[in-house]
Amino acid sequence: MVLPAFLVALTLVLAATVFAVVRAIALWRQAKRSGRAISGELESFEERTSHAERHMAAFERSSRELELALERLRISQARLRILVAAVERAQDRVRWIRVFVPR
Repeated sequence: MVLPAFLVALTLVLAATVFAVVRAIALWRQAKRSGRAISGELESFEERTSHAERHMAAFERSSRELELALERLRISQARLRILVAAVERAQDRVRWIRVFVPR
């Protein structure tokens, strides 16, 4: 009576061990596949991140260049306003000469 119970228990333990080993191997394979998929996505994400960082650096550089160009434009506009005012004053001063100049 004890021997058949022992054999049944031994068979159940062996079956449970085989089942656990098979499931563990399947889990290990799935983890390996998932790890590869995740690492591939992480590499892709890192590449896109570095690409975005390069674009941001270029944008900041262009922004600084634009600010410098705008400052030069403001200075040029101020000079132009001064020159236009000087030309208008000169025209006002010599307007009376046009009376004597034939058309």
